[in-house]
Amino acid sequence: MADVMRHPFLKVENLSKEFSTHKKIGRVHKFVKAVNNVSFELHEGETYGLVGESGCGKSTTGRSILRLIEPTSGKCQYKGQDIVQLNKKQMFSIRKDLQMVFQDPYSSLNPKKRIGSILEEPMKIHKIYKTHGERTEKVMDLLNRVGLQMDHFYRFPHEFSGGQRQRIGIARALSVNPKLIVCDEPVSALDVSIQSQILNLMEDIQEETNVTYLFIAHDLSVVRHISDRIGVMYLGRLVEEAKTDSLFSEPMHPYTQALLSAIPVANPNRKRERIHLTGEIPSPMNLPNGCAFHTRCPFAKEICKVQVPTIKKMGEDHKVACHLY
Repeated sequence: MADVMRHPFLKVENLSKEFSTHKKIGRVHKFVKAVNNVSFELHEGETYGLVGESGCGKSTTGRSILRLIEPTSGKCQYKGQDIVQLNKKQMFSIRKDLQMVFQDPYSSLNPKKRIGSILEEPMKIHKIYKTHGERTEKVMDLLNRVGLQMDHFYRFPHEFSGGQRQRIGIARALSVNPKLIVCDEPVSALDVSIQSQILNLMEDIQEETNVTYLFIAHDLSVVRHISDRIGVMYLGRLVEEAKTDSLFSEPMHPYTQALLSAIPVANPNRKRERIHLTGEIPSPMNLPNGCAFHTRCPFAKEICKVQVPTIKKMGEDHKVACHLY
């Protein structure tokens, strides 16, 4: 993992995204609060892991940062410039710096185009190379860098396995020399052996180019392997953030503790006490008052039912949003 530089490379402040359900209760429209006042920072050359259960809003956070979907409110400062306030032309000028690797390696590639054309297209759009020959040379270099063959240039996506397609997705993101790549569960659809290959490839690329990753996943074992710091989300809110070693050795939020207790242990002689959460997961369309986790938390107090906890700094690089602290 890359050494972390201390100045913020990307600063997300109070980012929120609501989706209309087109339903009314009385005269009031109902909204799903997918992302709710999320704030964190990324430093150049690091990998920041964003984890949580399915539906917690982590993928929506990543897409809102890149404005693949428009955030409802908040700021997202890239090198001091608020991305949210940029118009279409201004956004296009920095689009090549901000790329994404999608979760599904099957649907993220155009089935009608050859791989060479898929990798060359971003270079054409952003006018990175002047001639077709220069672009072809760069595509061949990208194929080699991600562990594919030169003759793959002429093949179609359906001729590749899932792992190979994800390598192509990574190569496409790299084709415009980005500074930040949002990785939306890039290995969740792959076999375990292929997952390790893709993760090692991403780490090698980071060492070569100093690219910054926002790595979104629900598999904590994967996130632990690749991340410098980790943020834990629950129902649209960030509930804990820490350096990877600190989060796994001293988890503070009850939800984080429950997530870590669910990680399978490879050694059958070693036992881990499993924390079983009871109660129903609240609907994001009708969140409870106070802490959203209080309906399942074994340590919930009266204040948890009425007051939303704020993020508190518990150490040099450890933050938690919980009334227990």
